[in-house]
Amino acid sequence: MFYLTNTITTDGEVSLINFHVDRSSSVPAYAQLVRQVREGLRIGTLRPGDQLPTVRSVVTSCTVNPTTVLKAYRELELSGLVEARQGAGTFVSGTLGHADPHVMARLRGGLARWLGQAREAGLEDEDVQALLASVIVDSSARTTRSDGERPRSGPAAGALRRKDGAA
Repeated sequence: MFYLTNTITTDGEVSLINFHVDRSSSVPAYAQLVRQVREGLRIGTLRPGDQLPTVRSVVTSCTVNPTTVLKAYRELELSGLVEARQGAGTFVSGTLGHADPHVMARLRGGLARWLGQAREAGLEDEDVQALLASVIVDSSARTTRSDGERPRSGPAAGALRRKDGAA
């Protein structure tokens, strides 16, 4: 999960993304940073030319080691998603996803309303994530069956099925 802001950091830079590291997660901190940039690119909140926060500001805001941030930025660079400019910073250079921004905004609004209903029903973050993952797996399985291929499998698919085959 990431948080988009348009804030001025302690070292005076304007930041479009405010990284968050979940220390209770089994996902390494560098991978969380990479995922947050990739998510921002997918939903269109980060675009080519946008500057990522400096290593120093991420270290300060997330209390991580500079090597962690450098590793994340290097992985993004090797993927062609960002470029480091000597003395200027790290900038978005690639894109992910090709959905219409207006469609994404409309879907995001609908999802936010749905999440509000889920919260009212007493669902916690892990409940929502499990529910969403199960719908994605079911949808992927239906899509691949209709294409004549075998259903996709993986850890998420197996984790969301009971031994008796029920969802």
